[in-house]
Amino acid sequence: MILFPAIDLYEGKAVRLYQGRYDAMTVYSEHPEEIAADFSASGMRAVHVVDLEGARDGGTPNLDAVLRIKEKSGGAFCEIGGGVRSMDVIERYLSAGLDRVILGTAAVADEELLLRAADRYGDKIAVGCDLKNGYVATKGWLSVSDVSAEEFFEKMQKIGVGTVICTDISRDGAMRGTNLGLYASLAEKYRVNITASGGVSTLDDIRKLRDMGLYGAIIGKAYYTGALNLKEAAEAAL
Repeated sequence: MILFPAIDLYEGKAVRLYQGRYDAMTVYSEHPEEIAADFSASGMRAVHVVDLEGARDGGTPNLDAVLRIKEKSGGAFCEIGGGVRSMDVIERYLSAGLDRVILGTAAVADEELLLRAADRYGDKIAVGCDLKNGYVATKGWLSVSDVSAEEFFEKMQKIGVGTVICTDISRDGAMRGTNLGLYASLAEKYRVNITASGGVSTLDDIRKLRDMGLYGAIIGKAYYTGALNLKEAAEAAL
């Protein structure tokens, strides 16, 4: 299983939100590229980056910070999400050297864009499935659609999307463990690569997700608070 330590960006800084709330933001570093360098030194081979301003407003407002993270990541696989709502944004990121682009709101609201992106870029496109009470949230988690988790995954599987990053918003930043039941159910039903996100906070979480056969897991707040040691996490994921 691949571990994706996360860097969430807001105004060029590395921050964390609590359950997606912009009014519950903690700033961890004004130099997020230094965090990427620490990931690399800890043996991480992938980085998950989210532009929170992009998620809320669209566009690529933190592109400079994203590129610094990529530069300092030691050759790690870098995926980026947040505000990816046009082919122009996708092409901007991929042409700049990012390895994978994640469609969030657009995967629900703009099927034509999803189909075009998946057809043109294949495995360089992933989608985010951010769940609030069982339904897909959009626009930086500020809105909730009427699309259920099952409907979303069935649609992605039919389209041929290879990777889905699934977040249980209720667990995000709460440090109370990840939703193992959700991921076990999804992994059993659907033939897509699933990355677990939200509440991955212990080595036991990582081992259990690994044993389910999940493709990946995102580590967020647990890194920033010191609750998880990345070197130990990497061993637990093997």
